[in-house]
Amino acid sequence: MKKIRVLVVDDSLTVRKRLVEALESDPAIQVIAEAEDGKRAIELCRTLRPDAMTLDMMMPELTGVAVTEYVMAYCPTPILIVSASVNRGELFKTYEALAAGALDVLEKPLSHQEGEDWNQKLRSTVKLISRIKVITHPRARLSRSAGPVSVGATATPGYDVIAMGASTGGPGAVLGILRSLPAPFPVPILLVIHIAEPFAMALAEWLDGQSPLRVRYVIEGEPLPRFGTGGVLMAPAGSHLVANQGKLHLTKDPERHACRPSVDVLFESVAREYGARAIACLLTGMGKDGAAGMLAAHHAGAFTIAQDQATSVVFGMPAEAIRLGAADRILPLEQIAPTLLETAQPALRRGV
Repeated sequence: MKKIRVLVVDDSLTVRKRLVEALESDPAIQVIAEAEDGKRAIELCRTLRPDAMTLDMMMPELTGVAVTEYVMAYCPTPILIVSASVNRGELFKTYEALAAGALDVLEKPLSHQEGEDWNQKLRSTVKLISRIKVITHPRARLSRSAGPVSVGATATPGYDVIAMGASTGGPGAVLGILRSLPAPFPVPILLVIHIAEPFAMALAEWLDGQSPLRVRYVIEGEPLPRFGTGGVLMAPAGSHLVANQGKLHLTKDPERHACRPSVDVLFESVAREYGARAIACLLTGMGKDGAAGMLAAHHAGAFTIAQDQATSVVFGMPAEAIRLGAADRILPLEQIAPTLLETAQPALRRGV
């Protein structure tokens, strides 16, 4: 059986040895090289073409963000960020790397965290990402959209809410959509993104600073914003987001598809609460969370959009929704924002 060839990148010799030992304890994995800085990581990636790479964020020569940008543009490789960066500034760098094409993030083991559970999580995640056929991901395409679509002053309510869900590749996909919507965009957006809890605490703040729309975490029991006030309200890590009787609630109900927050939970609540006055948008992601919820929304009369395969980092969640017949439209990422604008504001199309 062909082994999974892994490049381990970290400026700490101690951490590198820990990662190598954990990975190579699995006979299906072979660590083909180690790099202590970003420049060397790029050189080894270009010459060895590994099946996967573990990548630290804070390194000499080039940071993890710079390495991710280069690798995904010139020698696309599945990247797992392994980081201890949990302060605000360092978390922002992690989000930048995810937006640039890194697939997942894992908290770096601490000195007291030497158990086999973490080792197994590392191995299983590396195995998982190594099977993903990553796409060329030039940074310029992510950071500079064509700009927000213009919005007319005569918009009238067409939909009460947009529910949006994403997983692997989600930060970049969501950012691309938000950057292409005008401010103010009148329809409130409810958002679920799967990301490991230690790294989720500042994601809404990062999106808020990167897009023209205001983005924040939901406050338990707050009302859904009225049409015209808009904004993006995001589920915090560890809590499902549910719409019920005009208000937004955060629950600790059981995980769905090993996820909390779950896109299915959000979509199903929006289907019950708003029916045909809702839009459900399912973006790139591994697994099938959101597919059943999108089908419920579709049956309730909501307008449903799935991201297409060509622009998805992982065509898992959207593919499952399409397979169920839940998607009214299957669109490349760059067409989703214009479609949301056109659909959510029928006055612009009907001359109201």
